[in-house]
Order: sequence, then C-alpha cells, then structure tokens
Amino acid sequence: MLSLAERLRERIQREGPLSFHDWMAAALYDHEQGYYCRQRSRWGRGGDYRTSPERSLLFAATFARYFAKLYVELGSPPQWALIEVGAGSGEFAEVALDTLRLRSPEVFAATRYVIDELGPDSRELARGRLARFGSQVQFAKLETLEGLAAGVIFSNELLDAFPVHRVTMDQGVLREFFVAASDAGTFGWKLFDPSKERLKKYFDAIGVELAEGQIAEVNLEIDDWVRSASEKLERGYLITVDYGAEAHELYSAAARPEGTLRSFHQHRFSADLLGNSGEQDITSSVNWSQVRQSGEALELQTIEFERQDRFLMNEGLLDELELRVGECKDEGEKIRLRTSAREMILPDGMAASFQVLVQRKQG
Repeated sequence: MLSLAERLRERIQREGPLSFHDWMAAALYDHEQGYYCRQRSRWGRGGDYRTSPERSLLFAATFARYFAKLYVELGSPPQWALIEVGAGSGEFAEVALDTLRLRSPEVFAATRYVIDELGPDSRELARGRLARFGSQVQFAKLETLEGLAAGVIFSNELLDAFPVHRVTMDQGVLREFFVAASDAGTFGWKLFDPSKERLKKYFDAIGVELAEGQIAEVNLEIDDWVRSASEKLERGYLITVDYGAEAHELYSAAARPEGTLRSFHQHRFSADLLGNSGEQDITSSVNWSQVRQSGEALELQTIEFERQDRFLMNEGLLDELELRVGECKDEGEKIRLRTSAREMILPDGMAASFQVLVQRKQG
C-alpha cells in the first residue's frame, strides 16, 4: 500500500497544487491513513496529547453536574439526548454517565447518550468502555439523528481539528496557500488566488483587516458545523470546549503574525507542518467571535462564555472533589484526585488556555 504522502504526491501530480485545507483534510481524515482514522495510540503520556478528560475525571464529572442543571432548565423532559461529537475513546462519556447515575438518577434514567466518533479504533475502544450502559448508549453520526426534541450537543477539542484555509495579505491582495510537490518529492508552499469566494468575505464579516505579509487561518467549517448542530436540535444547548480567542485578538498582526497553525507529535511541537503526513496532529485556534456570530444568525443565544478553569469552579468542581475524596478508600487515589483538580483550576494550568461556550436554542 502506498503511504499517505505518496498518494498526496500522486494527487498533486494529477490535479495540481492542493489548497492547504484539502491537504490538511487528507492528512487528518483520510479513511485509511489519516491521523484520526489510523489504528494507533494518540492519547495519554505515550501518545501525542492528553485531553482534559484524561487529565482528570473531575472534568467530565463537573460537566455532568452542569448537564443535570440544564435538564431541569429544559423542564425535566421524560427523555432527552446527550450527544458527544468527537468522543474519542469514551472517557468523558463514561465518567459523565457514572456521575449522573450516582448524583442525579432521574436525569440518568431520562438520558440517551449518543457517541459521534469518526475514528474506527476510537469507536471500538468506546464501545468496550461503555458496554455496561447497554442500550442507553448509541453510536451514530449527528447528521443521521432525528427527533432530538430536547438535549445537549457537546464537543471538547473538536473545532480546532477542522481543516482550515491558510491565507496571507500579499501586496494588498488576499492570497491562499496551496501545497505543491517538488521533483524531489518534498512538499512546499505556493500562493494562489483564494479557492473559495467565502474567504474574501470572511474578514469583512468579522471586522478584521490583515496586515501586509500577515499569515492567518480561516476555519469555514465552523459555520457549517454550527448550522448542522442547530438544525438537528429542536430545543436545548450547544456546548463547545476548545482553545481560541476573539477575532481581534486571534488576528492580531503584532501577537500572531504567522497565525496559530501548529502540529505536534508525542507532546512536542513539530516545525514541519507538511511533514509526516498522517503521523502528526495539525491544529489551529478557534475564532470564538465566528462561533457566536454563526449561532446568532441561527437564533442560538449565547448564555455563557468563560475560561474553562473558571467555568469548572463555578459549576462545582471543588464540591465534586470533596465528594469523590470522601468516597475514596485508597489514600493514593485521594492524592491523585487532588493533584488532578489543581491541574484543572490553577491559573497557569492547561484549563486556563481553554474556553467554554454555551449556546441555547429555545425551540
């Protein structure tokens, strides 16, 4: 079988240079060898990154408490759905369901938990992890679901992994980065006119003008995602956890002259964005102004936008910690819980770099 890099080179030879968006889509989501689809470990200390659910069970447990509060605000319906998109191996789902069953049994009884996960190996891990919940857990794509009268669509570190367009201001004209292949087979950059008309309108819509020579990313798929989520949910909440900034900060020529695009492997940043196709993660920061604007155009009301550490504190992380420690029989487990709690709430910890956006659809 040809490697992903070899197949990308052949595609470029046939079709010409690829927009970085299309190149990134293949590098991450190729069905056979894309980063998120291939069978390999991406999580934990031996993988490429550790997400919040891996760092502390208090992350999912605190969100479960928040879900229970939203359930009451929706009028305590006899049935509702929790849909987790980009659910990985199911660690968040497992803790959230266990917490609901323990702390809010009436909410747990009404809950249908839907896992939407692209990676086949991740889905299988999640199936095994969540098998004890039986038919209460369902595996399905969000776009195939029907009848979501009430519920929550939740994602953690999803939007930052959407393929993006990479652009720059070149002699006063917006240009887009494409990926070409040299005769020697190496990948490199080429500048062309924007591949989509939406790219030209994007910066006007968010009130930003790029400086000459400034490089930036445009995540058009965010608009499509918010629309899809809104259309599926009749009444409820869209909760998005990710790292990003408001448009004026994200596109600051002084702070981010080369944008936010980055790649990493085994917890280390990689300087070569086009190297190791399918072997390294590629990500960019989220434009929160765009997410909110997309929602407002669809009558999604922003009810909360907060830094993740503050959100967790406000929603009872310390109360949950106290309960969990009281339930522990092993002193080592108590120490691990307390240590993980500090990681979730310290001002300079990982959680301080993330934000939580909650949007409500009234129905």
